[in-house]
Amino acid sequence: MRLSKIKIAGFKSFVDPTTIPMPSNLIGVVGPNGCGKSNVIDAVRWV
Repeated sequence: MRLSKIKIAGFKSFVDPTTIPMPSNLIGVVGPNGCGKSNVIDAVRWV
């Protein structure tokens, strides 16, 4: 399975609808502490 984008709404820190495109084969989730990096991975695991 290959994800082309992730749509998250109402999940943990993603209250508003958010779309995260994944345009290539290698994706890095980076950012400061507390910005929701782990929540992106949790959203994928939840499905």
